[in-house]
Amino acid sequence: MKLIGIDVGGTFTDFVLLEDGRIRVHKSPTTPDDQSRGIVAGLTELLSSPELANFSSPLSHFSGRGAGGEGLIVHGTTAATNALLERKGARTALLTTAGFADVIEIGRQNRPQLYALHQQRPPQLVPAELRFEAVERLDVDGNTLTPLDEAALDALAQKISAAQPESLAIVFLFSYRNPTHEERAAAIVHRHLPDATLSLSSRILPEYREYERTATTVVNAYVQPLADRYLRRLSDGLGGVPIRVMQSNGGAIGIEQASAEPARLVLSGPAGGVVGAFAAAAQALESDTPHIITFDMGGTSTDVALCPGEIPRTGESEIAGLPLRLPVIDIHTVGAGGGSLAFVDAGGGMRVGPQSAGAVPGPVCYGRGGTQATVTDANLVLGRLDSGNFLGGSGAVGLDAEAALEALTRLGHALGGYSPQEAALGVIRIANATMERALRRVSVERGHDPRSFALIPFGGAGPLHACDLAAALGVQRILIPPSPGVLSALGLLLADVVHENAQAILRDAGQLLGDIDFLDGHYSRLADESRGVLAAEGVVDPRLDASLDMRYRGQSYELTVALSSPISRDGLAGTVAAFHALHEQRYGYRMADGPVEVVTLRLRGSGPGAKPEFPRQPLGPADASPAFVGEKSVWFQADSPTPTATYDRSRLLPGNRFPGPAIVYQFDTTTVIPSGWNVRVDGWANLWVEKE
Repeated sequence: MKLIGIDVGGTFTDFVLLEDGRIRVHKSPTTPDDQSRGIVAGLTELLSSPELANFSSPLSHFSGRGAGGEGLIVHGTTAATNALLERKGARTALLTTAGFADVIEIGRQNRPQLYALHQQRPPQLVPAELRFEAVERLDVDGNTLTPLDEAALDALAQKISAAQPESLAIVFLFSYRNPTHEERAAAIVHRHLPDATLSLSSRILPEYREYERTATTVVNAYVQPLADRYLRRLSDGLGGVPIRVMQSNGGAIGIEQASAEPARLVLSGPAGGVVGAFAAAAQALESDTPHIITFDMGGTSTDVALCPGEIPRTGESEIAGLPLRLPVIDIHTVGAGGGSLAFVDAGGGMRVGPQSAGAVPGPVCYGRGGTQATVTDANLVLGRLDSGNFLGGSGAVGLDAEAALEALTRLGHALGGYSPQEAALGVIRIANATMERALRRVSVERGHDPRSFALIPFGGAGPLHACDLAAALGVQRILIPPSPGVLSALGLLLADVVHENAQAILRDAGQLLGDIDFLDGHYSRLADESRGVLAAEGVVDPRLDASLDMRYRGQSYELTVALSSPISRDGLAGTVAAFHALHEQRYGYRMADGPVEVVTLRLRGSGPGAKPEFPRQPLGPADASPAFVGEKSVWFQADSPTPTATYDRSRLLPGNRFPGPAIVYQFDTTTVIPSGWNVRVDGWANLWVEKE
């Protein structure tokens, strides 16, 4: 069976084909106007390669479903993310309980910039004129206080229809306790809006916290029509090939579920990178609990995560200024990438990013009409990139060194007469400073010493900057996988098939110990739902992992603790004890006699993704001279260039060693090794870059 991972980035779309334990990688330019167009074109190029004549089928025959079929695609998409960041989602309306139409506007009254006198909040996804109120009310236990006025709602639905929304979010007070009113309202409104998509909070997020539940449901409604059209257009373009889509939680799901709940896709691509990096580290370190920092630098942004023996996950994040209360891998993103634009601000200082040249026009050296210098142009001027070795010298994207030099010359002149090399070094240092802050954010600021972690750089630009960042953080070891430029696409294939759901409980643990059937009933319902969704993806016997969000009564936020199944009093008692211990570890104290409240039951159902076996090769001689391809001048400091050895990674063998300064070329990325670092190749063809 052929498996293909496809990760759409801001500049390039990455492809990894896995078949019979062998991997083939490919990159093609992203098509921002319609990402599916670039995917179809790149996939056709990949499967039509002469090197794959006896390895795979042409696209027209790449079909089938499940283990017995011929092919499966796992896709990481930025469609939902871009719609939110650019505020280009669907025209969305909100239907909520009377008196609560402005919940989404009021929010938590947080001040993102504490000392700014004039706070500027991003525009709401649903403007005031598209917020509508229904006459209905439930109490905190889900009992009816005011019945749903169906006649009034029918008349209101006509007004909603006249506003011509493309999507509608329905969020009623306490519907997580009793979804009856939301479901009935959806049926009534659907008669007047048969073509609009409907997002119900009782399905998207059946949890308490009114603002977060409203915002998350609105986000889902805002991106659902676009995501649905995109995924169906992609499916049609691929001729019906089975497609799974990466979720923000690090698990893949089928296209139907992804279309229904696209809010779960907002960190789709970056999540694949963390999964791939964790798997690569687990293999290289021969440990199921590697301690790593992932560093994914692409064309538009850099995504970092710290994995202290496990992939970090959180139940709440923020996207485009809005809370998103859905499970996600804990990733921190900054606007620094190969395409980040360098410019001189009003004060005469140089800035780099977060604006990006993207795929069109892209960096100046791409020759697509760009005129403003980028990080990629700076790396080319400094000799760290090489036009003859970019994308393996395939010619798919040629690098115009003269154009890059002219752009950096203009930038140096605008800064007050600096040479193009000095300007280029400044661009690199500013971009590195931005990325270093991101790495410190997930490590030092959370109580972790980065020196005890291995850094794993990937993405097209990650290995270019890894040594500089490692030196700044005191990191001694860098692990560069065999195909770092497409590691996110590989991670998509390695990801488990996952369905997650939750249910608000809001009861004291003591009450639940006396009424364990209440908890068991909710667990059984969530388990049946997960089994049904995963069965459609060919997962016959899914793994079910339950957990509880718990807190001491009176607290505002919770800790998540694992819950054993089947549900029992002893299992719940053990979870309560684990909560006390975790609370003491996190906050320095416990309230052993204090009442513990169970807020939310969570369930994660999963089936295994691809688990390719890559045998470890025996180590050979240390001599790396067969991979040596020459020497070139590279600028590491402003006064003069440094003679630097260059190597072809495809010719490096397990056991080879060589010192910096050096540059390693390969199809999907370029690795820069300054002086003071040594490189060795392990049995899985990873590069270990270690400080002297």
